[in-house]
Amino acid sequence: MRVLVITYYWPPAGGSGVQRWLKFVKYLQDFDITPVVYTVENPDYPIVDATLCNDIPKGIEVIKQPIWEPNQIMNVFANKKKVKTSAGFLGTKRSLSSKIATYIRANYFIPDARMFWIKPSITYLEKYLSENKIDVIISTGPPHTTHMIGLGLKKKLNIRWIADFRDPWTEIDYFHQLPLTQKSIKKHEYLEQEVLKHADEVLVVGNQMKKSYDVFSKNVHVITNGFDGEVSTEKNLDEAFTITHIGMLNADRNPMVLWKALSLLKNKIDFKVQLIGKVAQEVKESIERYQLSGKITFIDYLPHEEVKSYQQKSQVLLLAVNNVPSAKGIVTGKIFEYLQAQRPIVAIAPTDGDLAVILEKSKAGFVVDFKDVKKLTEILVDLHTQFKLGALTVNSVGVEQYHRKSLTGQLANIIKK
Repeated sequence: MRVLVITYYWPPAGGSGVQRWLKFVKYLQDFDITPVVYTVENPDYPIVDATLCNDIPKGIEVIKQPIWEPNQIMNVFANKKKVKTSAGFLGTKRSLSSKIATYIRANYFIPDARMFWIKPSITYLEKYLSENKIDVIISTGPPHTTHMIGLGLKKKLNIRWIADFRDPWTEIDYFHQLPLTQKSIKKHEYLEQEVLKHADEVLVVGNQMKKSYDVFSKNVHVITNGFDGEVSTEKNLDEAFTITHIGMLNADRNPMVLWKALSLLKNKIDFKVQLIGKVAQEVKESIERYQLSGKITFIDYLPHEEVKSYQQKSQVLLLAVNNVPSAKGIVTGKIFEYLQAQRPIVAIAPTDGDLAVILEKSKAGFVVDFKDVKKLTEILVDLHTQFKLGALTVNSVGVEQYHRKSLTGQLANIIKK
């Protein structure tokens, strides 16, 4: 059986967006499914991690077509400097020219700035599919341009199509920050519903997303993200009481409750906070306001394997969810590699959200609401006490269900339906 995977993100792309389908492709052949990957020839990736190329299975067919992205136009409105504002950082302080560029991108490039890849891809893949046997096509977004390609092929060829949503479309955490007109919002909603109604199967990463999409499709399946490799047995832990966060911290993800708790504890316990990844200026200002600069280490983006090393050696792993209306449905991909690391997890997130359910069932850590300073302070003191006694461990359960191979087995069952 052969499947065509339509994805914008593919190695050497770095960051979280590439991981899900890189790992699915890695393991699909174990379930007698041969993947063919369709991606861009000249991508504009915000993060590059060439080490991920080592994970591409040998012999996998990867076909590519060029894309034109409208950065050239937006650069005119940004003093001809390359615009690379991550969508997750829309809440940060930006120049007027950057705001104009964002407005243009939000309202004139729908579903996203990769829209000019849609028609050429449909034309190219229609010919490819006429010459090569493919049983199922799979589109993964964001960018949701990939779903428009899948929708176009579905309408033209009536081929079986699976749409995979790594993030929601109109309910994504930063959608409310986009300077969208009502007309643009309605267009996004219409296109999202078109994908959900026409796809034979829809994949999502959490139960809250499933509830939202069940309104438009009867074939929505939850396949979470996961981890690859063995569960950690690392014994060489940090000597200091380290609290480590992996990934970007934008304005919506600024864990104010943490800074408040740490400011109360900074003269009572020794600790070191490591923030690995891009950090918004608002977050840095909060850290300074609570006089924590001497306790915080900022580390730029690291290759994936180096990140995993930090995770496995840290005394405590911190996970901050965006404080936005859709927070209950946010399940960041890093939680599963945190589970793999076998270190205590402290998550700042809704206590009744999807993330809380995962942590509760796995017995791997604690969930603290965005404003519960008292509870977070108590948890940190308790963890520090266990650390001083040499007894800071975690005995999680059911973690293996999140291994990428196990999750690929779930995917294979849906593909073969």
